[in-house]
Amino acid sequence: MSIDESDSNRFEIAGHSIEARPLAPGLYLVATPIGNLGDMTVRALETLAGADILACEDTRVTRKLLDRFAIRKRPFAYHEHNAEKAGEHLLAALRDGKGVALVSDAGTPLVSDPGYRLAGMAIADDIKVVPIPGASAPLAALVGAGLPNDAFFFAGFLPHKDKGRRDRLLELMHVPATLIFFESPHRIGATLQAACEVLGASRPAAVCRELTKTYEEFRRGTLGELAEAYRGAEVKGEIVLVIGPPPAAEAPKQADIDALLKLLVADMPAAKAAAQAAKETGLPRKDLYQRLLAIKDGNGA
Repeated sequence: MSIDESDSNRFEIAGHSIEARPLAPGLYLVATPIGNLGDMTVRALETLAGADILACEDTRVTRKLLDRFAIRKRPFAYHEHNAEKAGEHLLAALRDGKGVALVSDAGTPLVSDPGYRLAGMAIADDIKVVPIPGASAPLAALVGAGLPNDAFFFAGFLPHKDKGRRDRLLELMHVPATLIFFESPHRIGATLQAACEVLGASRPAAVCRELTKTYEEFRRGTLGELAEAYRGAEVKGEIVLVIGPPPAAEAPKQADIDALLKLLVADMPAAKAAAQAAKETGLPRKDLYQRLLAIKDGNGA
């Protein structure tokens, strides 16, 4: 296994040839387009052209990107099947002071690819790691879905088998954030059905397909509506599934809180009863303790 170091540091934009400066030593994590090659940033092009070594998941995919911008680097394969051996070669180059650029097939490296292993080894060796931001399928889906985005949880791919898929959805059911998943077009119908049954048919969601590409599509609705729409459907293209957060829990009624406090204080000291009630209701322990004292003094309504 050898690593090619090209002497050419040039790239082209709209027919104009530009020379990139050599990279300073370090590992550069370069985001690439998720579909539309026009989303490639100038900084990313400068980084790829200026790198001593360019590592990627699939050399054939990356070659298309490089040809588009006339970058003459020979990409070096680094993927989940050769990560251990290829990672050793790249780490040796980094230790030798080389500038190494890492790209995934599409989007941002380290998001559902083995790049995190190399980044972790570089960080452990005190080697500079530089993110070169750009396209990201989870973020593109989130902003296009029209669902709450003040908090979101990216969960990657769900398990392939139905039980594992449902178990994972159960784990995520109460996460107070919008959920984002990658999904296969062959499994999206089954996933929507499982999500509908586990998370509830009324929960809002969006199926985001072929993002940034010619046939980009957003289908929005409840999980129940989307599960029905995709049941038995033949679907093509890459998919990101976005599911809105769970509905806010209804605040417990004062009468129910008082009944719980009375039940607990019958078997434990007031402070402990208030702490246990706080665990069960999510209300502040201090407020519950004061309420319990008022009840014991006969001042609670």
